[in-house]
Formats: sequence, structure tokens, C-alpha cells
Amino acid sequence: MQDDRTPDPELREAFLEGMSRSAASVSVVTTDGPAGRGGATVSAMTSISADGARPTMLTCLNASSSTLPLVLENGCFCINVLRTGQTEISDVFSGRLPAPGGDKFSGVATETMATGAPRIASALVSFDCRLISAEKIGTHHICIGEVAAVKTAHEGEPLLYGLRKYLRPEAH
Repeated sequence: MQDDRTPDPELREAFLEGMSRSAASVSVVTTDGPAGRGGATVSAMTSISADGARPTMLTCLNASSSTLPLVLENGCFCINVLRTGQTEISDVFSGRLPAPGGDKFSGVATETMATGAPRIASALVSFDCRLISAEKIGTHHICIGEVAAVKTAHEGEPLLYGLRKYLRPEAH
């Protein structure tokens, strides 16, 4: 019998293969404040609730991400849902492509939101959040935010990721 705390490489591979079949919108989580400015591409983000004093959302950041300590210290983050045609932004913020001049924000227009977090101006939608909770689970931190503001583009379609590649929504 295998110890529950011992990594199971076969289960890990099956999990990764299974998750590759679950398409998700591509987002860039950004932050700015006393700790500095940073951002990372994520596919793990979702709403928690629209009810209560303010809506709440969560996102997951890898514990090894250079953005995580900035979010934790700044106490804010902005979830920027990318639109089709923004694969380069995703690739730069994920580290797949080198950042121009070493700055991920170079060449990306941003606006400062109520919390101080930068919003990618061309994003399909941006959720400006105040960090209210963060918990490390395995290799990631679950960051929960109270939504302070929402900026929505007038048109566009979300950039999706599944089957280990970028996808486009299908028109009906």
C-alpha cells in the first residue's frame, strides 16, 4: 500500500492528461504596490460568489512564482482575462517567451485599478481584487480576493487553453 504523501508518478501523468482535456480561459494575474510590480499567466481562476458585501474570486499561483510574494505583500491582484489574439501576452507572462527588455509589462498598455494593481488595458475583462486570504496547498497558493472593481471590454472572445494548446471559442 502506497503512503498518501508519497508522489505517484503514474497518477500525476494521468491527472495532467485528464486536465489537458479541460479547457480554461487564459488570464494574467498582475499586482503592484510596496513589494513591486509583477504578473503571471494562470488558467486556475474562478468566481466564488457574487453575494455578500462584495463578490469574491480565487486564483492559484505556483509557490515558486516570482509574482506570488508580490501579491502576498501588496495585498492586491488583478485577474485579466485575455482575448483571442493575445497569445503573446500569455507567453511572455508565463515565461515561454522572453520579456522585451526583461520587463513583462513592456509593450503592454496598463491602467491602475482601485487597489493599485495594474489592469491590462486590452483584456477582455479585468477583476481588481483585494487579497483576503491565501493558503498554500501542495505546490500552489490559493489566493482569494474581494472584488473592488470590474472592467469589461465591449466585444471580444476569451482566449482558451486546452489539449496543451491555445483554442478559440466555437461560434454557434
